[in-house]
Amino acid sequence: MAVDIVIYHNPACGTSRNTLAMIRNAGIEPHVIEYLKTPPSRALLVQLIDRAGRTPRELLREKGTPFAELGLGDETLTDDALVDAMMAHPILINRPLVVSPLGVQLCRPSEAVLGLLPEPQLGAFAKEDGEAVVDASGQRIA
Repeated sequence: MAVDIVIYHNPACGTSRNTLAMIRNAGIEPHVIEYLKTPPSRALLVQLIDRAGRTPRELLREKGTPFAELGLGDETLTDDALVDAMMAHPILINRPLVVSPLGVQLCRPSEAVLGLLPEPQLGAFAKEDGEAVVDASGQRIA
């Protein structure tokens, strides 16, 4: 069964790398979009935020970004202003964002992607740091 999955990926991010590896561990080769090189259009970003059931503020990344310098902690900023900032500085878009037939989700922690993958999932999987996520029988480890 072919499953169409898209991951908005940053290869420098361990969470993003773990999420991509879990998708591949399930036997799926996703469409990988390095969003820092190829950011989504404004309309697509707004749609992804909405489909993920999030607000623009919930998708903002603070660590390693110009969040503070841009004053994005100001709670009076509108959603449009936050999306404008993400468009101007894609590093502000938190990652990884995964789109599958089962939904759209910010996969932090990375094992959140398991809910977007079809059953059954393949084999055991451990994160880069060695934390086991899926056991040898394909079951998620709590």
